[in-house]
Amino acid sequence: MPISPAIRQRAEAMIAGEREAFATRHPKSQALALEAGKHFPGGVPLHWMLDWETPFPLFVTKAEGSTVTDADGHVYVDFCLGDTGAMFGHSPVPVARAIAVQAAQGMTTMLASDFTARVGALLADRFGLPFWQVTATASDANRAVVRWARALTGRKKVLVFDGCYHGQVEDAFVRLEGDHTVMKSSLLGQVSDMTATSVAAPFNDLATVEALLDKGDIALILTEPALTNTAMVLPQPGFIEGLMEAARRHGTLVCIDETHTISTGYGGFTRAHDLDPDFFVLGKPVAGGLPAAVFGFSAKVEADMARVLATKVPGYSGIGTTLSGNMLTLAAMRACLEEVMTQTAFDHMSALAAYLAEELREVVASHGLGWTVSQIGARAELVFSEKPLQNGAEAAASIDHTVERALHLFLLNRQVLVTPFHNMTLVAPTTTKADVDKLVSTFGEAMTLLCGKGEM
Repeated sequence: MPISPAIRQRAEAMIAGEREAFATRHPKSQALALEAGKHFPGGVPLHWMLDWETPFPLFVTKAEGSTVTDADGHVYVDFCLGDTGAMFGHSPVPVARAIAVQAAQGMTTMLASDFTARVGALLADRFGLPFWQVTATASDANRAVVRWARALTGRKKVLVFDGCYHGQVEDAFVRLEGDHTVMKSSLLGQVSDMTATSVAAPFNDLATVEALLDKGDIALILTEPALTNTAMVLPQPGFIEGLMEAARRHGTLVCIDETHTISTGYGGFTRAHDLDPDFFVLGKPVAGGLPAAVFGFSAKVEADMARVLATKVPGYSGIGTTLSGNMLTLAAMRACLEEVMTQTAFDHMSALAAYLAEELREVVASHGLGWTVSQIGARAELVFSEKPLQNGAEAAASIDHTVERALHLFLLNRQVLVTPFHNMTLVAPTTTKADVDKLVSTFGEAMTLLCGKGEM
């Protein structure tokens, strides 16, 4: 159901009171913000760190397992987990150990390390694609895939879904306005009109995908298996499989970006649903929190790449950066794949996230609210909608930033951390049932106040 004006009004009051409480509880963070602000705008090295509804940024001194400790000594149960970067917990012991050992033996050389073959075998076995490349971020991986798709097909256009997120990939900076693809208005410094080479389609709409493919000019479909950087939209049964089949009929390549949906399970959504994409992208957690990403590709794509490279004129391809695939990253990635991203870990994460989702549903129902909770493996998200969302337009319509920020700040002041962007929670291998119960009970307290059943 739509959020009532009364709930929104109480949310505004909650934000004001919780901001005051935060300022009182965090004098050291405030002092650090003032000092850092002399050289970092807003006192932070990345402006996203200002997205929590706090009067000044929170400064962290330690992150371990499923907790973070701030400069004032408060310990938080962390369900944000670096917005997936630390999905398997902060500083997993095998990764931290591998980094320490490798750091003493070299970090970056622009040469292959002696365990490159092992990492490639681990990736191929885990995700099913035989060939791989390493990048610094998923944005870089997606950019590389887009370039390769255009080079291999001779086509210019990329199809993405309204409400998608693929990092800083310019080709994904479009959205739907009615039936028309338009540029995202929030972009800074964008000078090229991406609608000339990118088209947006509604998620879960195979008919529209088919109609766009019929034009014969789309090189690549770049998609998440579920929309995850908005109010979460899960795919309808058969949608991803259907768009892949349609793409093959039209000579269009498909890239599955699993940077967030790796939460699905051991081999991500791709393995769980036995998909066979042309490209596969995974970033954020693949090296245990170090900046790293990979993209995989099929044997046919690799053969086509070799053909293109054989005729390419000398010079920079526009793909790759100096630090990509460095020794330190590969060491961390090997440890993460072998010892951290295990089936046992995923079994724990998914079961506990399912418990979290059900408990959140019970709290919502107890207040007579028709909101839903979506879950995909270790990821669960509260959505302000009476029914599961079908596409990006429905997701955008469901978002209420005021209520979101009130909830996030209320939780933060009671030492529970969730992502600031939307109501997403992640469960790590180190998360306990007690951690989940604390989140649920604190959320219940917030809802009691927002629904007018308690004193602010």
